[in-house]
Amino acid sequence: MIQREITKTLLEVSKYYSVITITGPRQSGKTTLIKSVFSYLPYILLENPETKKRVIDDPIGFLENYPKGAILDEVQNVPELFSYIQGIVDDNKDIFFVLSGSQNFLLLDKIKQTLAGRTAIIKLLPFSNQELKNTNYWKNKPLEFVYKGMYPSIYDRNIPPNIFYSNYIQTYVERDVSSIRNIGNLTSFTNFLSLCAGRVGQILNIDSLATDAGIAPNTAKDWLSILEASYIIHLLKPHYKNFNKRLVKRPKLYFYDTGLACNLLQIKSREELQIHFAKGNLFENYIINELLKNKLNRGEKSNLYFWRDKHGKEIDCIVEKANSLIPIEIKSSVTYQKEHFKNITYWNKLAENSKENSFLVYAGNNDDVLPYGNLTSWKNLNKIDLN
Repeated sequence: MIQREITKTLLEVSKYYSVITITGPRQSGKTTLIKSVFSYLPYILLENPETKKRVIDDPIGFLENYPKGAILDEVQNVPELFSYIQGIVDDNKDIFFVLSGSQNFLLLDKIKQTLAGRTAIIKLLPFSNQELKNTNYWKNKPLEFVYKGMYPSIYDRNIPPNIFYSNYIQTYVERDVSSIRNIGNLTSFTNFLSLCAGRVGQILNIDSLATDAGIAPNTAKDWLSILEASYIIHLLKPHYKNFNKRLVKRPKLYFYDTGLACNLLQIKSREELQIHFAKGNLFENYIINELLKNKLNRGEKSNLYFWRDKHGKEIDCIVEKANSLIPIEIKSSVTYQKEHFKNITYWNKLAENSKENSFLVYAGNNDDVLPYGNLTSWKNLNKIDLN
C-alpha cells in the first residue's frame, strides 16, 4: 500500500473528534485508507441493498451492534443514521465513528443538519506527486502523470487509463449523477462534461458553455454544481486586491483529475497530449491540483486563487498567506525563458512583492534562483511554502 500523506492528519484529528468524515472522489482510495488507519473498527459498506434495508428498518438495533464504533462507508445512502449517530456520540465520549462517502452534496448536507461541530471533515483526492515519488510508479515525465491521472487503480491495479476512465464516466453518470439530480437526458449531461474538459484552465463563461451544450444557462449552473459536489470539477476563484485596475471576477474551471479530462478530450497517449492544443492548460490543471492536495492532505482549506486584469495580464496561482501573497506562474515547457516571468514582474510591481517570493513552475527538472524569481521544477512543489 502506498502511504498516503493525509494519514498523519487523520490520526491527529481522531484525538479530538468522536466522528471523522472522509469525502472525496469515487475511487480516490478512501476505503483502503480508512480500513488501514482504523483497522480496529468494523467496516460496513452501506451501498449493499440488504445492509441498507436492515439499517433503515432498525437503525438503533444496527448501531447497537457496534458499541465501540465503526467505519460506515457510503453513509449518505442511509441518511436516517445521522441523527442516531449524533445522539450516540453526545452520550458516549468513548465511541468513535468514521463516515465516508463520495457524494459530497448529499453527505455534507446531512452533516450540516445533524453533526455540525461534532465531526472533522477530511477530503481525500487521488495520489499526489509526493506519494508516488518513492515508489515503482514514479516517472520523471510530467505529461505521463497528466495523461494517466492519479487515481490509485491505474497504478496498483495497472488498469489502462482509457479503460479506467471510460468505465469511471459511465459509473459516475449512471449512479452518482442520477442519485443527486433527476437528469432527464444523460447523453446531454455527458456531452456537457466533455465540453467542460475543453475549457480546463479557462475563465468560466456559463452562457457560452450553455449555448455550446444546447441547454439553458440555469441548467448549466445546476449541472456545474453537480460536477462540483461529486468531485469532478473545482473552481478557482479570482483574488481581489485594489491595484487600481479592473479585475476579472469569474472563476477558472479545473478538473480534480487531469486523466479524466484527457479521456473526455479523447487524448489516447502521452504523445498525443504532447501536441494537443490543451497541453498547456492541462499541465496547469495538474500543478494546481498538486498545490491543492498539499493543503487538503494537511486537513486545511484551500488558499489558492488566480489573478487577471482587464488587459489580460494573469497570474496562474496566487497563494494567500496571513502576511503575504505568493505569485506562481505555470508553464508546460521543459525549458524557461525570461519572457515567462513577465507577468510575475508586472504583478510584483503592482503588489510591491519581492521576486524572492515569486515562482515559475515548469516541466523541466532543475531549480534555480534567477534575477526575476524562483524557477521550480514540477516535481519539487514542496519547496513552495503554502502554509
